[in-house]
Amino acid sequence: MSRQAKISLAIVWVFALVLTSMLALTGMSEDPEPEPVSSGESRLVRDDSRILGERADTGVTFVEFLDFECEGCRAAYPAIEQLRKDYAGRVTFVARYFPLGGHFNGERAARAVEAAAQQGKFEEMYSKMFETQAKWGEQRKPLDDLFASYAEDLGLDMKQFKADYADPATAKRIQKDVADGEALGVQGTPTFFVDGKQLQPQTYGDLTDALDAALAK
Repeated sequence: MSRQAKISLAIVWVFALVLTSMLALTGMSEDPEPEPVSSGESRLVRDDSRILGERADTGVTFVEFLDFECEGCRAAYPAIEQLRKDYAGRVTFVARYFPLGGHFNGERAARAVEAAAQQGKFEEMYSKMFETQAKWGEQRKPLDDLFASYAEDLGLDMKQFKADYADPATAKRIQKDVADGEALGVQGTPTFFVDGKQLQPQTYGDLTDALDAALAK
């Protein structure tokens, strides 16, 4: 089976799982109010939004609202990595945090990724979470020590990492993404947007078609 065929099948499976993720959303403990949008940014892409790779000068953006404990997001991860390779330099890929209330360690994982990002290791911890999800996902106990071990593996300053991980400002940063997602109508993960339009892809080709159309404008 070709790589693209495998990715297409993964995308179909992703959207079979989204209904489960939507149900998990109802378990969120709070409904944060979205922050005002400043000049030069949008609710989809904030000035402090986390970028995968480099910003492209085309103005075309691919935004994913994700939960690191979401099986659908993990299934989509190889497809997103392939898109990043295929559209490198032409599309800006943006990751927005959207941990679901039904995932016990989803918010903790997001805090670990954001804490790593504050030391310039966003992509490394982002990948680490998805690549190890099968080991830690769906557990009903705090996994702070495991996530700290990932930070140590990445060579982070552990004193700073632990401080940032526990800092209320880090949790607030994640809640800002959640609030933006809810304001945009996000109800589950993964949810994708291309140039401000929410997609409902069934295959990998649906994603590439949307990007090609945006680049052709």
